[in-house]
Amino acid sequence: MNRIRFCVFCLFFLTTISLYAQVDHLANVNKLSAHPRLLLLAGEEDGIKRTLTADKTWNSLHQAMLTTCDELVDKAPLERIKIGRRLLSVSREALRRIFYLSYAWRLTQQDKYLKRAEKELLALSAFDDWNPTHFLDVAEMTMAVAIGYDWLYNDLSSESRSTIKEAILKKGVQPSLDTKYNSWLKASHNWNQVCNAGMTYGALAIADDQPELTKTIINRAIDSVVLPMGDYRPDGAYPEGYGYWGYGTTFNVMLISALEKAYGTDFGLSKQPGFLQTAAYLENMTGPSGNAFNYSDSGLSGELQPAMFWFAQKQNTPSLLWVERGRLMNNDPKRHTGERLLPAIMLWSNGIGMSAIAAPKTTLWVGEGKNPVALMRTSWSDPAALFVGLKTGSPSVNHAHMDIGSFVMEADGVRWAMDFGMQNYESLESKGVDLWNSRQDSQRWQIFRYNNFTHNTLTVNNQLQRVMGKASITSSSADPSFLNAQTDLSDIYKESLSKAVRGVAIVDKAYVLVRDELEALPTETTVRWTMLTQASVNLLGGSKAELTKDGKKLILDVVEPAGATLKTWSTDPPNEYDAANPGTIRVGFDVTLPANSKTALTVRLLPEKAANRSKSSAQPLAQWPR
Repeated sequence: MNRIRFCVFCLFFLTTISLYAQVDHLANVNKLSAHPRLLLLAGEEDGIKRTLTADKTWNSLHQAMLTTCDELVDKAPLERIKIGRRLLSVSREALRRIFYLSYAWRLTQQDKYLKRAEKELLALSAFDDWNPTHFLDVAEMTMAVAIGYDWLYNDLSSESRSTIKEAILKKGVQPSLDTKYNSWLKASHNWNQVCNAGMTYGALAIADDQPELTKTIINRAIDSVVLPMGDYRPDGAYPEGYGYWGYGTTFNVMLISALEKAYGTDFGLSKQPGFLQTAAYLENMTGPSGNAFNYSDSGLSGELQPAMFWFAQKQNTPSLLWVERGRLMNNDPKRHTGERLLPAIMLWSNGIGMSAIAAPKTTLWVGEGKNPVALMRTSWSDPAALFVGLKTGSPSVNHAHMDIGSFVMEADGVRWAMDFGMQNYESLESKGVDLWNSRQDSQRWQIFRYNNFTHNTLTVNNQLQRVMGKASITSSSADPSFLNAQTDLSDIYKESLSKAVRGVAIVDKAYVLVRDELEALPTETTVRWTMLTQASVNLLGGSKAELTKDGKKLILDVVEPAGATLKTWSTDPPNEYDAANPGTIRVGFDVTLPANSKTALTVRLLPEKAANRSKSSAQPLAQWPR
């Protein structure tokens, strides 16, 4: 054996040893119960039925799920059709179908749901593979088939059980042992959470036949998932934003919930620093309009989050469910049936009635971590309340944009200052865009929606923000007359400015104030202040503009520098791969900073009822309440 081959062999050997030399977390746990053992044990359906009887809102949601299952009965089974490199849309629909149908069977014992689920399970088991080169596809498919296999186990034919069990083993769990496909084990983002959850479900489902493999998979998951769970430190702010919170965190909860049910313990996972606190982050990320603070790769629409009920039960804090209560009570329950993990909400509801859920008491939430945020509002119950979200952090974080220092703002039920959020990945990948390279000079930052030119932040000398720069929340105050937070952006603009500090405040519960204090380098510097909006913008001349949307009005007023002239810029996409942005516009102003000068930019956002507020002298950030 020559030296190179010997080194390769040693590397493979050491990698294999490190992968399988595990702590045996399962050494002293309870023996697994018979099927069903995933999430809902035999007889626990009775608790759900009591919840349905006690609260009409829960019963309405339950009926909507049954109606969805009725619609599935005559639909053809899924086919193995990839979109680009992904089978993920098929895997997600598989999880939705099988979870819903299995839930319907266990709650009603109607044979049509059993037979339809079995048909889907056999069709999925017949796929050539579950696309291990994009392992999220395997993870979600494995979870889907595992839930169906486990929940329907006693009523499936022996032939079906054998076929489905083999598919879980060979197309789900076994590929996760191959180093070509399992780099997610070392990841500190949502892939780790989702893939470990999927493999855990697969292993628990077939544990009777594969006890040693199950032990390996479970021990591996417990050791590995703490990597992304470290991102919740110290306060629960999830660095990947609202949309990926709904993905990574929900699958993390699915993993923990399955371990708790199967073994009577979660092996300390829920006690990881910041994890339980992340529910408060998610609740505060929704504005009075019901829309999310959609920074980074996130959609705008807020969605019902089943995992919030697990967190509320775990902490015995019903007020964490105030936003979810609103979604359940005010929306048509059919709207929620696109959520593939929706049946889990019935398992985690803990029988809570809508009347037991009260509004939170705090109106300011600040979280540090990789992407710190500050979230403030004037009321939880008033749909016209003011709401501001301030985003800091770094463009280098997974799924991040160049949005450091950006904010969103709502008043009178309108989102006046907005964020585009994500662009569909396939729309970019299919055109050859180098989407996942986040180096300073990468093509990712030429995507219109991703760079700082289109976010509600500063652009200096027409340059991009520094990818490796980082900003944090430096101070905040919950003073109801001056809710505020500040961030030091100096590292983000290190090569363009000597200092840059931004403060955002809600003043007297009436209007929003945005102040930037800047120090120039020994060269003349140009700074652009930008706000993205869906409102119609009427420039009133000089430093004022009137924004109108949905019959409401907002005045944008530049207090300083004196003589600033507001203007607008188009949001027409500059590249053929960029998504269209109809009905949006950028409004703001440019200012030139002399060499070595100090300058303040102060802007008021005045809802209609505060439009006539007189200008007071702008306080320096150092004098803001802390």
